[in-house]
Amino acid sequence: MRESTPEEAKLEQDILDHVNRSGYQPVKPRVIAKKLGLDKEQGADVKRAIKRLVRRGQLAYGANHLVQQIVAAPPKKDVADDRPSKKKGKAPLPGNAIVGRFRRHERGFGFVRLAGAATAEKEVADIYIPARRAGNAATGDLVQVRLVERRRHPDKGPKGEIVAVLERQTHQFVGTYFEADGGGQVLVDGQVFAQPISVGDPGAKGAREDDKVVIEMVRFPSPSATGEAVITEVLGPAGTPEVDTLSVIRQFELPEAFAEDALEQARRQADAFDESIPEDRKDLTGETILTIDPADARDFDDAISLEKTEQGHWLLGVHIADVAHFVPEGTPLDREAHNRATSVYLPDRVIPMLPEVISNSLASLQPGKVRYAKTAVIEFSPEGQPIGSTFHRSAIRSSKRLNYGEVDEFLADREAWREKLSPEVHALLGRMHELAMMLRKRRFARGALDIAMPEVKIDLDDEGHVSGAHTVEHTESHQIIEEFMLAANEAVAQALADKELSFLRRIHSEPTPRKLKTLTEFVNALGLDTPSLQSRFELQKLLDRVIHRPEAYAVHFAVLRSMQQAVYGPQDEGHYALASQNYCHFTSPIRRYPDLTVHRLLDEILQGRTPATHFDELAVLGEHCSQREQRAEKAERELVKLKLLGYMSKRIGEEMDAVVTGVQRFGLFVQGLEIPAEGLIHIDSLADDHYYFDRDTHTLSGHRRGNLFRLGDRLRVAVARVDLQRRELDFRLLQHQGRKPNQ
Repeated sequence: MRESTPEEAKLEQDILDHVNRSGYQPVKPRVIAKKLGLDKEQGADVKRAIKRLVRRGQLAYGANHLVQQIVAAPPKKDVADDRPSKKKGKAPLPGNAIVGRFRRHERGFGFVRLAGAATAEKEVADIYIPARRAGNAATGDLVQVRLVERRRHPDKGPKGEIVAVLERQTHQFVGTYFEADGGGQVLVDGQVFAQPISVGDPGAKGAREDDKVVIEMVRFPSPSATGEAVITEVLGPAGTPEVDTLSVIRQFELPEAFAEDALEQARRQADAFDESIPEDRKDLTGETILTIDPADARDFDDAISLEKTEQGHWLLGVHIADVAHFVPEGTPLDREAHNRATSVYLPDRVIPMLPEVISNSLASLQPGKVRYAKTAVIEFSPEGQPIGSTFHRSAIRSSKRLNYGEVDEFLADREAWREKLSPEVHALLGRMHELAMMLRKRRFARGALDIAMPEVKIDLDDEGHVSGAHTVEHTESHQIIEEFMLAANEAVAQALADKELSFLRRIHSEPTPRKLKTLTEFVNALGLDTPSLQSRFELQKLLDRVIHRPEAYAVHFAVLRSMQQAVYGPQDEGHYALASQNYCHFTSPIRRYPDLTVHRLLDEILQGRTPATHFDELAVLGEHCSQREQRAEKAERELVKLKLLGYMSKRIGEEMDAVVTGVQRFGLFVQGLEIPAEGLIHIDSLADDHYYFDRDTHTLSGHRRGNLFRLGDRLRVAVARVDLQRRELDFRLLQHQGRKPNQ
């Protein structure tokens, strides 16, 4: 490699100084050029300089070609067995600075997903870690890896060993207490550790057999040492509704009570609020405005108005609760909201981002009450083409609160609702439906994707026990609100982008070509012949084709898995699924902190000030909010799964109809049609034949005629086994397409 010229060397050092400073978050080369004060023409010089630094090992490329720091190898620590391989003839491969997240299988081995492993051009395979080379790393830990050899199978990627645990995901775990060999033991929930963890003296902290407890890990288990922990909290008997919920709250370290200074600030805000309308707010209390939310909603952060001009243009008003008015930056309330970053919606409770005096009262757009809002007025042509937007600090009074079910009933029989609604609200609903369907059609025409999976809702009785479950249907009433929220989010993002401001965007990067190729092969194997799915339009055609087919669930799930995860950040990366270049979250500031930051920016602009924005600080904030959102989603899914498993555990032998949602070498994943619980039919239980797994066609086929299982097949099954501790549900096959097995 040639030596750099003095000018190139200076630019390289400037780039290194910028990237290696504290708080740097990965960004694209053009962003670095902008931060260095260079013009567009010099951006090419920056790209070339970064490539040279990457080749020298001084920088690295991460996801979407973002420029990353090189993590130096730290002193070995916190690993019970970090000795290098002694296997002769297998010299370690280059890569002493490889860093990623580890996930351990219950049998001890695991995989490390590299930080920034995927780019727009390629995708790096996870590194396989044998059990004897995993040390004491636990699932979720940030680890440093040394490559030791390439695995023989081309699809399996490299093999490595963990040489250091850089950061523990957590030291706190939840499990079930029992006593054995004269000591206390805790079997940690899920499949985190294969063996129980010793917690010392029997009855520690007053724990009893089968109590759920919280432990703090003192020594993580490894192939050469058992785990050791102390009990920090006894939650109560396993299997009770309250304890189930507390277990998940502790497992994911979710917040509960608000700090007293934040509560006191909220009380002062309540005392000061009198529903008067300040001069600097636009008075919209005389307009016909309504809210549409789920029937069980307690906070209402969005409301809609819609008029049609004499020229046939649409004037859509999206009115969003002005949370920024009640939560000034830097206050105790802001500290709490920032730390939580999102509300968490569990089956039996909500853990709110803000105290309820704010979220359910002062900021909530309750009908008949004067409430402060940020209003986006978006003008559309008669055909639904956006023309322009204006924004206001406003005061509104919602005319009516409707739920989704009521709006669906209205759409099914509008005449029947004339006596139930005022003429103004009745007419407004009709206009809303007309414009929303127009916007929806235009959105899909530009390449947006409709890939949402059905949401599973748990039905609870008065005592908190599960009485059933159902999936939430995404009806036209949901679509109306969805279209208007998307329009407002785009309008605000476009306005901020036009002013060249840094702000927290909602980013959804393009899927990698490798994942789209794998997806194409998958759907073709199902008999859904399709060309390359590199085009978003072909993707949507595929989704439309399977809507009413048995394979719909599997195809939607496969498409979702091929997508990148949506995150928050200031990077100008666009939103792939929405086919939108500028997109942010603006419409839910009661429950999402990124929305609150956007409201504050808009406030500054509306009051005639130029906001001071800091790209690097927003990058750090975006990562924090993304992590909090992912934690909330995992906790919600885990508790729904736990509640469903508890429900099924009392129904061993019960029969139900189910659909095959996954096919693996070890068996069939199936989901109940009436109760949407997913479980496994293990291949060992299919005793009527010897079955062969075909990876290409995603089928299990036997030697006997007709013994073939594929995605989307309808089955009759019975609940065979439930393991709450390991979060496992097994089904037994009773009937397949009219065939009775074992006969």
